[in-house]
Amino acid sequence: MTDARVLVVDDEPGLVRALAINLRSSGWEVATAPDGARALDLAATWHPDVVLLDLGLPDISGLDVIAGIRGWSRVPIVVLSARQHGEDKVDALDAGADDYVTKPFAMNELLARLRAAVRRAAPGDATEAVVDAGDLTIDLARRRVLRDGEEVRLSPTEWALVDILVRHRGKLVSRDQLLREVWGPAYVSETGYLRVYTANLRRKLERDPSHPRHFITTPGMGYVFETT
Repeated sequence: MTDARVLVVDDEPGLVRALAINLRSSGWEVATAPDGARALDLAATWHPDVVLLDLGLPDISGLDVIAGIRGWSRVPIVVLSARQHGEDKVDALDAGADDYVTKPFAMNELLARLRAAVRRAAPGDATEAVVDAGDLTIDLARRRVLRDGEEVRLSPTEWALVDILVRHRGKLVSRDQLLREVWGPAYVSETGYLRVYTANLRRKLERDPSHPRHFITTPGMGYVFETT
């Protein structure tokens, strides 16, 4: 494997240095990040083929980094952590990690797992991390929305709706899909939830909530996010 990009996220300088040396000698292009904020920046701008991520970061949890990346990309994420409890592995995999390697580790095994993760990755799964919709800027990696340059505070449920609609922008997302993904399978008949939360989003994000430009209802079917 040559010319593949790996983003190494860890706050142990010695380990990062050793990993970078070994990875580069095996043909990888390497970028490093000492914390979660820098990791999210590089994931969005450098576009690695795989992310090697420690869970114990100094600023935000590695789980939050996984969630931030998964908001806009399916790049493979291999967790490299000293945490060996089963619950930690389950949490990481449920958050969207593709593999979990515990420290200490054998370099040959780690390299093999990285190669396997890249091979399994489906091409073209990533989208842009920042979506420009005129007066709105949606940052899928950092989970925030700017309106005319000012950040708008959204509840977790409001953000979940924005995230799904923006990732499928220009396409109809059915009511059933939105209810299932945001609230769960037991709520697929609760269409009133969508009306309430969509109205909230329009009030916060549309210039004229009564004549929305971005959050469009297709009666009886679902919703579409339009960028223009």
